Amino acid sequence: MKTGIVDSAYLYLGSHAAAFERMKQHGYDCTDIQELVDTDTPLFAEDASGFERILSGIRRDAQNAGIEIYQAHGPWRWPPQDFTPEDRAERFEKMSRSILGCQILGCPNFIIHPIMPFGDWQDPEPERLWEMNLEFFSRLCEVAKAHDTLICFENMPMLALSLSTPEQILRFVKEINSPYMRVCLDTGHCSVFGLSPAEAVRLLGKDYLRALHVHDNDGRADRHMLPGEGVIDWEDFARALAEVDCQCPVSIETQVSGKIPASERDAAERALADIARRLAGGI
Repeated sequence: MKTGIVDSAYLYLGSHAAAFERMKQHGYDCTDIQELVDTDTPLFAEDASGFERILSGIRRDAQNAGIEIYQAHGPWRWPPQDFTPEDRAERFEKMSRSILGCQILGCPNFIIHPIMPFGDWQDPEPERLWEMNLEFFSRLCEVAKAHDTLICFENMPMLALSLSTPEQILRFVKEINSPYMRVCLDTGHCSVFGLSPAEAVRLLGKDYLRALHVHDNDGRADRHMLPGEGVIDWEDFARALAEVDCQCPVSIETQVSGKIPASERDAAERALADIARRLAGGI
């Protein structure tokens, strides 16, 4: 298995070129692009040519460093605003543009959350929530098909939502029944539910598991700790990846704290990269 990390973990260096070079020095193979998450940034204010120019530059920087852009996180707005048809239309437009962005980046996997029409804290109409997501993502799969991109539907840490756990997400993806939608497993989100990420890997199997978000927490909140700082059983997780012959990279969705002195940061980042390699190797 390959290893990867979010590009934001290294962008303190000042540029994507420098970030990717340092990733490669630390032994990573891949990255998870975060530039498509926030649609209120200058990137999304660009016209078509500017949008393509910026993302093509990121792609070029990654290629020059020998880093594969394996996955990119799609738009996520906080708090969720998906209740009205106008809200959902705006989200659909931004997600569609982000899928085009994946194609420009040379990125095959587009990670996205469910839409949350009632917010993230309540689920008064589970059937309506389900149907809204079915309608929305069935259409989005057609956009993904047009751009040869795979939508990776991510499990959530929202205890109130009926579309959060790996089991619920898998059932949804099976109902969509599209070759352009599979699953991104987030280890920390499993832990918030008291679920084992290892068992989630076994549940999803090689056929449905196409992307990973790897991080730890205390079992109570989505804290994005380094693996080993929280309660997750990482040895069992590594065994499960090997058992199902997982083909996607162990992609770290956290980073070394900026509070660590600069003189020690490189060593800490190398240690995190080593953790990723041990997980990929089955420990």
